[in-house]
Amino acid sequence: MIEAIKPQVLAVRLIPNVAPDLAKKLQLSSDQRSIGMITSTIDDATYVALDEATKKAEVEVVYAKSFYAGSNHASGPRSGEILGIFAGPNPAEVRAGVDACVDHLENEAWFYTCDGGKTVWFPHTISRTGSYLSKIADIPEGEPLAYLIAPPIEAVYGLDAALKASEVTMKAFYGPPTETNFGGGLLTGSQSACKAACEAFQRAVIDIVENALKF
Repeated sequence: MIEAIKPQVLAVRLIPNVAPDLAKKLQLSSDQRSIGMITSTIDDATYVALDEATKKAEVEVVYAKSFYAGSNHASGPRSGEILGIFAGPNPAEVRAGVDACVDHLENEAWFYTCDGGKTVWFPHTISRTGSYLSKIADIPEGEPLAYLIAPPIEAVYGLDAALKASEVTMKAFYGPPTETNFGGGLLTGSQSACKAACEAFQRAVIDIVENALKF
């Protein structure tokens, strides 16, 4: 049985007026005076949620990095697996961005498992990208994406299956090991093609779970 693994938001903070030295290090523009920060237990779900927030508020993702070895080896109780930072012109826009990010993590962007959490994967279709992921994937803003992540062998095997299953193109390859010892990629095409790619990716991962030593 396939079960969802939902991310947990560990901490959020808003800085209404960023100190000039920090603004410089974050490479903020002159009209980006406020920032919001979020940490959670799952990085890839948070990258998707950060992108979603750019569609709901006047914010830009100015910092987003995964932490080494993942949330099971976090440096503190509020570190999790990722730190994401939004910048915007005022606290209201940044707060709206953080709220949208939290909402997406709670209701949309989840990992899945079929063996009690031993193997987890992320087969997420994004129907319309925001400013963040469209830039990473080098596609026009608003285009669909299939965001595919899994453990190393599952990721590579699954990406091959996804690319063969529908008319999609790989725009980013996250060769294992990533910071969290996973792998995956970003694929683009029509919304239906991206959905088919996600389904094929999931089937491939489950096939390895069920038949790890049979090829």
